[in-house]
Amino acid sequence: MHLTAEPLDLEALLAETEDETCGALVAFGGTVRLANAGKTVASMDYSAYGPLAARTMADIETETLDAFDIGHCRMIHRTGRLVLGEVSVYIVVRGVHRAPAFAAAEHALEELKARVAVWKNETYSDGSQAYLEGTELARPERSRN
Repeated sequence: MHLTAEPLDLEALLAETEDETCGALVAFGGTVRLANAGKTVASMDYSAYGPLAARTMADIETETLDAFDIGHCRMIHRTGRLVLGEVSVYIVVRGVHRAPAFAAAEHALEELKARVAVWKNETYSDGSQAYLEGTELARPERSRN
């Protein structure tokens, strides 16, 4: 599972990726923060097109495994309304050595932020709301044939 409306379970990801051949474990968690763009954040609503987001996350995991000397890469993202401090995303990477594990976790996070169809709508303490700008997706080049 890559997307869920339920609170995220880091222990489940750790158990899923447990591997005694791996000496390095990197776990990243992203939380709803107090302020953004000079405004106080009250909550964040995450929405996603589930099938596309899950497929893209699975692709990123596979690409990360292929690109780095690691044994495991798993990620999960929350949907729905989250309040301050709640975890919206976890990425867990295990590898034999720490350097590739750290690099792989950062790569997976940046790819998730750039490519996964998850939308973020912040609600501020003054009652206003704003969708956060995402990363523009590169358009595939068209064949000239």
